[in-house]
Amino acid sequence: MTTHNIAHGTVHKVPSDFRRALESNATAKSLWANITPLARNEWICWVTSAKQVTTRKRRIEVGIDKLRGGMRRPCCWPGCPHR
Repeated sequence: MTTHNIAHGTVHKVPSDFRRALESNATAKSLWANITPLARNEWICWVTSAKQVTTRKRRIEVGIDKLRGGMRRPCCWPGCPHR
């Protein structure tokens, strides 16, 4: 298992559900390895800030799709307040 190769953000650690999604998509995983820790932090916070389980699941799916498409940060979100 290569889960230890998924880097964390500057403040946030990658949660297990998001980690599994990243591991399951080589393109998204490759981009994840090449974005900055601050950018990873933004994605993690965007996923974990969802208040409902269904929203979180949708954000993971959308996030993986956007990472596959080359998007380096979540769009249309004010950003992580924890940095």
